[in-house]
Amino acid sequence: MPDLLTVANLRQVFGGRNPTHAVDDVSFRMPAQPTIVSLVGESGSGKSTIARIILGLLQPTAGRVLYDGADIFKGDRKWNRQFRSEVQAVFQDPYSVYNPVYKAERVLKLVIRKFGLAKTKAEAQERMEEALRTVDLRPEEVLDRHPHQLSGGQRQRLMLARVYLMRPRLIVADEPVSMIDAGMRASFLNILQDFRDNHGISTLFITHDLSTAMYLGGEIIVLYQGRIMEQGDTKIVMKAPLHPYAQLLISSIPTPDPRQRWQEDLSAAPLAEIGASGAANRERCLFAERCPQVMARCWGARPKLEAPNHGDELSARRAVACHLYD
Repeated sequence: MPDLLTVANLRQVFGGRNPTHAVDDVSFRMPAQPTIVSLVGESGSGKSTIARIILGLLQPTAGRVLYDGADIFKGDRKWNRQFRSEVQAVFQDPYSVYNPVYKAERVLKLVIRKFGLAKTKAEAQERMEEALRTVDLRPEEVLDRHPHQLSGGQRQRLMLARVYLMRPRLIVADEPVSMIDAGMRASFLNILQDFRDNHGISTLFITHDLSTAMYLGGEIIVLYQGRIMEQGDTKIVMKAPLHPYAQLLISSIPTPDPRQRWQEDLSAAPLAEIGASGAANRERCLFAERCPQVMARCWGARPKLEAPNHGDELSARRAVACHLYD
């Protein structure tokens, strides 16, 4: 059985004279079994660009994206229609995706009508109400309201109800909880876990918030300047990160202990001693300027993403792109 999703040597370069390498040779896979994979990293790390490519909204500069073993950019009209029904997106802004003129019920009715999900009005009504209850919404409080009459959390869960109607195999969620209040985030994340465990729906979850990735579990992929720095089981990586960048990210998570202070000053590599030519070279570790453990080799050779040479079971369940573990 082929993987649900395979991203192979993906590259995306914007601009000509002064190009921006948004995605730089990224490869990962999501198995056919329902799972959750979190793409994490700071702004500009390439997370949303990867999401747009996977959704077929952006043609990559190089590399391939395979869905169920088939290239998503080479399918015919029939295949594309099936792909659109089986791969659904949930975006960051829970308001901009709605037409403010229409009531919330129209969002669900359009899906039912377009994809022939019900034969009668009664069946359509029943399916809409079932979808809303699945995402912890009361139909009588939602269907007859306009988007501006719903909270941000309700609007995002309404989108999940729309997704549930489609019964997709994969959800691509791009920063879906960043604009809703903290009280509703756990509810949203619980729904994604329920989709995986009880409905066989996988999720590619894109976020800059490591705490949400930790809550979801599954696998984590840490991105920096378009490259994968570390990946593996979320609990393993979060408990004992290997790459200095992953360590930096995880150390920045606030703790509820008032006696524990954040580390405000981070040591940096002596960039002035390396020289401008070394900094301009992309065939190196791109984190070298900020890395407190930088070595001369980091400036002259690009580290490979591979399992660390520790010889234990945990090492086989993760990969890191760092010369410290060659």
